[in-house]
Amino acid sequence: MDNIQNYKKLRNILLSLLTLLFILIFTQCNKTTATKATRIRKNFDWGWRFHLGDVQGAQYVNFIDTSWRKLNLPHDWSIEGKFSKSNPKSEGYLPGGIGWYRKHFKIPETYKGKKIFIEFDGIYMNSKVWINGHYLGNHPYGYTSFYYDMTPYLNYGKMPNVISVRVDDSKQPNSRWYSGAGIYRHVWLLVTNKLHVSHWGTFVTTPKVTKNYAVVKIKVSVINENNSPKNCTLVNIIYNKDTISVSKVFTHHLIPAHSEYKFVQQARVNKPRLWSPDHPYLYHVCTIIKEKGNTVDNYETPLGIRTFYFDPDKGFFLNGKNIKLKGTCDHDDLGPLGAAINDRAVERKIEILKKMGSNAIRTAHNPPSPELLNDCDRYGLLVMDEAFDVWEKGKKKYDYHLYFDKWGIRDLKSMIQRDRNHPSIILWSVGNEIREQGTIAGVNILKKLVKTVHKEDPTRPVTEACNMPRAERNGFPEILDVVGYNQKKHFEIYDRDHLLYPDRKIFGSETCSALETRGIYHFPANKRDITKNNTDMFCSSYDNCWQAGNLRSNWKAIKSRDFVAGGFMWTGFDYIGEPTPYPWPARSSYFGVIDLCGFPKDGFYFQQSQWTNKPMVHLLPYWNWPGKIGQVISVWCYTNCDSVELFLNGKSLGMKDLASAKDLKLSWDVLYKPGILKAIGYKNGQIAATTKIKTAGPASKVLLSADRSVIRADGRDLSFITVTIADKKGTMVPTADNMVHFSVSGPATIAGVGNGCETSLEPFKANYRKAFNGKCLVILQSTRKPGTVSLTAKAKGLLPATVIIKTVK
Repeated sequence: MDNIQNYKKLRNILLSLLTLLFILIFTQCNKTTATKATRIRKNFDWGWRFHLGDVQGAQYVNFIDTSWRKLNLPHDWSIEGKFSKSNPKSEGYLPGGIGWYRKHFKIPETYKGKKIFIEFDGIYMNSKVWINGHYLGNHPYGYTSFYYDMTPYLNYGKMPNVISVRVDDSKQPNSRWYSGAGIYRHVWLLVTNKLHVSHWGTFVTTPKVTKNYAVVKIKVSVINENNSPKNCTLVNIIYNKDTISVSKVFTHHLIPAHSEYKFVQQARVNKPRLWSPDHPYLYHVCTIIKEKGNTVDNYETPLGIRTFYFDPDKGFFLNGKNIKLKGTCDHDDLGPLGAAINDRAVERKIEILKKMGSNAIRTAHNPPSPELLNDCDRYGLLVMDEAFDVWEKGKKKYDYHLYFDKWGIRDLKSMIQRDRNHPSIILWSVGNEIREQGTIAGVNILKKLVKTVHKEDPTRPVTEACNMPRAERNGFPEILDVVGYNQKKHFEIYDRDHLLYPDRKIFGSETCSALETRGIYHFPANKRDITKNNTDMFCSSYDNCWQAGNLRSNWKAIKSRDFVAGGFMWTGFDYIGEPTPYPWPARSSYFGVIDLCGFPKDGFYFQQSQWTNKPMVHLLPYWNWPGKIGQVISVWCYTNCDSVELFLNGKSLGMKDLASAKDLKLSWDVLYKPGILKAIGYKNGQIAATTKIKTAGPASKVLLSADRSVIRADGRDLSFITVTIADKKGTMVPTADNMVHFSVSGPATIAGVGNGCETSLEPFKANYRKAFNGKCLVILQSTRKPGTVSLTAKAKGLLPATVIIKTVK
């Protein structure tokens, strides 16, 4: 017995020494990358040439492209076009077409013998790619990422290479919303050794999580593309947020030539820090492949340790805590920037949603950019990752239904394999308002899609955004793990289905729209705003121009029912295209609680009053009504305080308690008189928040306010500058529509302009913009040179303004 115990002690000592040896050898994944250059993933966005229109022979090396426009990616040519009624309404009346991209580049001699891939995060749409005249392939779907192996066709050393990409967005309409056109997401050059982790080849999960420890399961697919077998060691090191190693595992295996092996390892993290919207703590897994003592590949994977589940009676649980999904649906476009992905613009979008109190986002109705998911991981937004808007039955003549039969399963796999390591993702959605819902064919397709998802990721539930009650007849919802409901009278369908299907897990996948225009108020406030009567083609911000109820009734239906997991309102941000409820010249949606520029509408503050705990009060409307002196104005207040007292010019108009407000708002009928309208919010009898609205005088000056005054000189970073038309005291003039002209000096350019007006046909790419209800926006983009940037804004008859932005390395 003593010998056995001594043997065990000796074995444990040897294992500890061996582990220590690996710690010394594999200190950090990043350091290994820098010293060995085992895997290189290089941004490939710079130095492309572009031609709008189809040309013959542009795929060949000897084609002369010197007259083509020079640009950097990501790029969206549609946003640069002119609005025209002849263009599709769904695309915001902006043009499609055909475009060509070419890039000349060299590959070092040192890369010989390696594998070299080109990765596209997204091309809209129907792309064809050639390298040195060799055809690599076609990819129809505009939203999934894809890659090609260029190795057999490359030149090395001084011999140049040419990659050519044809993008075909000419068949219109092919989308129900603005898609943009071009290579609109990032492009990457990937270089690996022949023994390497396969593309999207890691899958990290946490099958067991306790307060004391978490079990981390790591699956890694390794490919040996050598002509001989390779005996390799797979090492996985888990680092915490401070890049301190917290766990390590390793496995040896002999992989035959030209074959693939899937490693499965388990690691343990003691005292884990859990990922949540309030505390989005991130670890990362560094995967290292060793062969004959040398590092031949390394790969990083994000890791968020958390648990979640849906319950048919209590809704959604994260890390054992019951929370509501406070979500928004959002399309891909970035307002004045179009569809072209910009990392800072995506980050700003997430920051604004978080400020509103949102804890979730639905990627309507397609796979998102990797940047959005990275930011959701970092900032703490739960994600419903959606694959399709259509299956075999289309909604537009040339949409994805033309490709679904051949590409649907492939694109779904691509989405899941690329995205499944993001801790922010809690739901895979296989469709939105699919037309096959009520058919046997639809049931059969859904079964295949759900089976595919469960195979690629058995850890997350599958859902779909359903809008056809008759689908019940064929058992369509029962195939889903969780059922989402779209744009119906939610309180009725929630109660009905919970009664009829008590084991069903449900949520609002698409709840009511704001349908507001920022700064527009139609009277009377308490009656439905009938759009056909509005000659201004705007929707009132009194939350009375709605579909399927209003913001207040829809959220009340969710918050008052424990069995409803939460909801995703349609939408967080306005988006280009699908102009509803007005026709031309309306060219963008009215749905968002945030306009195209990122300026909050009044609905934003309603959601904030329900979704945040920090005391706040918000009043509407503005207080400039010269034609209504002595008339009654309905004053509304959104708040999360216990009670609010309203004052006009220092005189109290009474205090009201939120607990007695049946529709989640407070209101007063006030006889209009110019001056100051002030609200004081109380919690536990103490002043907790205040706000005031002043009557503005005539427009006197321009004011500029930058969201960031120091940005990176990397050729991409942005400063979003709000332009306000103000009176001489600095109060915004809420009806101002002055034309503002911009001039820039220093290392920056104007990336876009906007004002949030849904009917404005002014170009987004310009150095001027009319204010809309007192505001407009100019977006500055850095160059790759550091320095001082000066932006000046001028408007006729007003005092100009200048703002200084620093760009730094």
